[in-house]
Amino acid sequence: MDVFLQQLINGLTLGSIYGLIAIGYTMVFGIIGMVNFAHGDVFMVSAFIGLIAFLLLTTVLGITSIFLVLAIVLVVAMIFTGLTSWAIERVAYRPLRGSFRLAPMISAIGMSILLSNFVQVAQGPRNKPLPPMLPDVIVLMDNNGYQVTLAYKQMFIMILTAVLLGGFWFLVQKTPLGRAQRACEQDRKMAALLGVDVDRTISLTFIIGAMLAAVAGVMYLMYYGVVNFNDGFVPGVKAFTAAVLGGIGSLPGAVLGGLLIGLIETFWSAYFSIEYKDVAAFSILAITLVFMPQGLLGRPEVEKV
Repeated sequence: MDVFLQQLINGLTLGSIYGLIAIGYTMVFGIIGMVNFAHGDVFMVSAFIGLIAFLLLTTVLGITSIFLVLAIVLVVAMIFTGLTSWAIERVAYRPLRGSFRLAPMISAIGMSILLSNFVQVAQGPRNKPLPPMLPDVIVLMDNNGYQVTLAYKQMFIMILTAVLLGGFWFLVQKTPLGRAQRACEQDRKMAALLGVDVDRTISLTFIIGAMLAAVAGVMYLMYYGVVNFNDGFVPGVKAFTAAVLGGIGSLPGAVLGGLLIGLIETFWSAYFSIEYKDVAAFSILAITLVFMPQGLLGRPEVEKV
């Protein structure tokens, strides 16, 4: 039971990060029907932006308050990552929106390679470490020397994820931008005829998804304490898997899928072989899609006639 509780905490923390990244995939797919394969590398870029901002604030400006530094790092990472995603949408995706379906996907793969190699050239191929942030822990249980702990950074990650998801749900359901997004998801042409600025809505969707990925990138950096130019691929693929598992196009499904992927990884690593944790996650995805092709919370597609 002690090991179970510890892995539950670890899995929820990791799943929170995957869930935030997965929202970006499911938002873009829901509106324009395209898988943004560059989204994982946008997440990686945000982690590097957070690392640079943290080092500048602590070493150059000499700010010692960790909470002030963390707040500024989050804001800076969200702004610059949002601008990066806006530029990607304008340059790589918008000109191809009316083209055949494979063209935007090929462009997205190209942008993914471009971002990864740019960071490799700019920052180098080695791991970039971060000084420990919020290292203290709360001991929840102590059984014969085995301690079940909840780190402050784990608590921060889960609480911040819940707050952001609540705010994002309010944005989608209760604001004019959310109504425009839902209208574009149902029928972009009809939404444009009714006065919705489709291009602006799609651009804002990319920006919001990138901002959530930026929060995930900073939390990933804080949690693991290291980042590498290759760190966009694996978390990006797992977040996309989470979006598909939960139901691509469903925001609650993306979060649920992220939590499930995180829990599957951590429990499999604890009770079985850590080398096959990725195999376990993708196997669960395959089994789920066999019986529920639309995912756990996805809606079955209705063919228009």
